[in-house]
Amino acid sequence: GPHAGAHRVALRAATSIAVPLIVLYLLGRMDLSIYASFGSLTSLYGRFHYYPDRLRMQLGAGLVFIIVMVIGTLLAVLDAETTVRIMVVALIATLVTGIAIGYKWHPGGATFAVFAAGAVATIPGDWINVAHVLLVGGSSVLFSLFLTAVLGLLRTRSVQEVFLRLEPSVYEPDWSVPVTVGVGALLAGLIGQTFDDDHWYWAMVAASVVLAGKATTARLTRSLQRFVGTTLGVLIAAALLWMELPVLALIAVVIVFQGAAELLIGRNYGIAMLVVTPIALLMISLANPTAPETLVFDRVFETFIGSLVGTMVALVSAKLRTERTTPGA
Repeated sequence: GPHAGAHRVALRAATSIAVPLIVLYLLGRMDLSIYASFGSLTSLYGRFHYYPDRLRMQLGAGLVFIIVMVIGTLLAVLDAETTVRIMVVALIATLVTGIAIGYKWHPGGATFAVFAAGAVATIPGDWINVAHVLLVGGSSVLFSLFLTAVLGLLRTRSVQEVFLRLEPSVYEPDWSVPVTVGVGALLAGLIGQTFDDDHWYWAMVAASVVLAGKATTARLTRSLQRFVGTTLGVLIAAALLWMELPVLALIAVVIVFQGAAELLIGRNYGIAMLVVTPIALLMISLANPTAPETLVFDRVFETFIGSLVGTMVALVSAKLRTERTTPGA
């Protein structure tokens, strides 16, 4: 795909995650970094939209991230059964996909929401963590909104261009894709947790990515890109994790890779996964240190399950659509 000003989005994304992580490092609270990392993803929304629509889209996405992290935290605090957690995350996948499609969010789909809810739900927590989500995650969301607004004002030098030229938001419901995503995520999570009780949500993330679009060819292509890109990206992540870099160095890697991901994601999804995968693993490692070999193996295995399930659901969905539209069928 074309470059399309991706460097501006990359700088904004890198700054959005850099500031919260550095603040937490200085406070000695890297255990809260996962909330800040997911909150910073707010800045990725609306990259091609006018500033008022971009801010509205980012505000909506930010609220979604806070809500799903609170839900995930409650699941962890209440020590819900893994099957219950999977069902709740699958419901989140369905609803957020429906919101993203209905309001034409970019990026579309529920990938980030599924990742956020699943990751937080598998980290042991206490009631204070709900407050941490609201404080740290909320602050990260607000900083992303502030950064977008400031950059918009510097670029346009017009308050009207940034805040006032807001087009009416029209919700156009289409629940065929969201339901497919929810079914795929649920199946992937249930299969994934039979092999791995810690990182089953990665299978759900992979299935959600594969099923995010309508076209079967695009779904199958994304499935292959996801698995191959993740497998190669894991090698990079493994090298970084086994080097046992200082925390500040790992933060620097996350910041650089976040910018690189935005440079690549719109041009070639498979190549972008070479940096997206290490970001995901480092985010988990910074907040909840885990043996590198466990993270690496689980990531590849669960992504394979999710990609496979997503592919199978995509093929079944395509067959059902064909049968419904065939005369006399």
